[in-house]
Amino acid sequence: MRTLDIIHKKKNGGELSAEEIKFIVDGFTKGEIPDYQMSAFAMAVCFVGMTETEVSCLTDAMMRSGDTLDLSAFGDRTVDKHSTGGVGDKTSLVVAPVAACLGGIVAKMSGRGLGHTGGTVDKLESIKGFDTTVSPERFTEQAEKVGVVIAGQSANLAPADKKLYALRDVTSTIDSIPLIASSIMSKKLAAGSHSIVLDVKVGSGAFMKDIESAEKLARTMVSIGNSCGRKTRALLTNMDVPLGHAVGNSLEVIEAAGVLKGEVKGDLYEICVALASNMVSMVNGTGIADAERDVRRVIDSGEAFEKMKEWVAAQGGDSRYLDDPSLFPKAKVAHEVVSPSDGYIAGMDTEKIGDSSSILGAGRLKAGDPIDYSAGIVIAAKTGERVSRGDVIATLFTSDAELAKRAEEVYLDALTFSDTEPAPEKLIYKVIQ
Repeated sequence: MRTLDIIHKKKNGGELSAEEIKFIVDGFTKGEIPDYQMSAFAMAVCFVGMTETEVSCLTDAMMRSGDTLDLSAFGDRTVDKHSTGGVGDKTSLVVAPVAACLGGIVAKMSGRGLGHTGGTVDKLESIKGFDTTVSPERFTEQAEKVGVVIAGQSANLAPADKKLYALRDVTSTIDSIPLIASSIMSKKLAAGSHSIVLDVKVGSGAFMKDIESAEKLARTMVSIGNSCGRKTRALLTNMDVPLGHAVGNSLEVIEAAGVLKGEVKGDLYEICVALASNMVSMVNGTGIADAERDVRRVIDSGEAFEKMKEWVAAQGGDSRYLDDPSLFPKAKVAHEVVSPSDGYIAGMDTEKIGDSSSILGAGRLKAGDPIDYSAGIVIAAKTGERVSRGDVIATLFTSDAELAKRAEEVYLDALTFSDTEPAPEKLIYKVIQ
């Protein structure tokens, strides 16, 4: 078997066998297939596409390229949640303790973020003492005892994906549905959970800008998960507006805790209820309506907030920070952004708002960059709200007043205003299973 023959076959529209796909993935992972040949393979996939069977085989080969977590001791109680990424997306911090209160085990590997803000691991590390470097033994023990453990992603979890993604990033092969789907699902399958809920973001602040492409990605990933024996669902959710009102690491932790304390409602609360309801439904085999009733109950009663504190403490975090947000370090600069005009906020370019947050220090431009946990944005007015000239519409938090000025320009450029009230934003477009 030769790499050149496999590339040629795919370039000409042929369907690759499982053995051919495994050959190219294993060879690339081991360094036996050079970058230039793997780049050619990725470009061929971009142009020609892959069948469902090919995508499943590619995902399986990448999953098996490194370590996998064995969560079989927990039976069908394990459930994972993955988001394709957005601005203000802190849902994992909310849904994990909720699901754990209702019989689920959320034993999850998460990554650090690039771009707008940190990833789930960065957000959690803004809590004093929180440890995301968890040994395999402690990982399993905490999953059993608490029902929630979120750790940093193992360096050897789906290493083929890491190598391939680095190539895709510099060869303009990022926007291929088969390559995106296999990248996400190889890591989710390697993480070992029996059920998987996918939050596929759609809109200006998401990777997928339109519903058609987002649905295609969602259906591909659901098909992969189900064909690999995992119960898988996907929700297409709105990212034309930042989720919630906080963008930035400690700010998002505070807002997530606020949801579980009953202090925060609105879009963030409703999206979290929808995601958690699907997680609970899959774990317990109940209908969505019953699962949603139980989800709202454990939030309203404070049970889920107590579970959040138990989880944080189990990983060394100071759970007092969740009760008292004033314990988080404060940014040196709190800069108010005021509305330049009267009228309704008719639209928000969510990606630009994410860029504004990154300028403030909440995100990374490249892996390894430091993050200012206190930096970010608290949004006072969102799409559909009426404002008057001079009203405070956001507060920018940072360590440097010059950064605040630059971020303000980007933030205001992200907004459009109108004399007429825009139609309400839809939160959830579709559920796919």
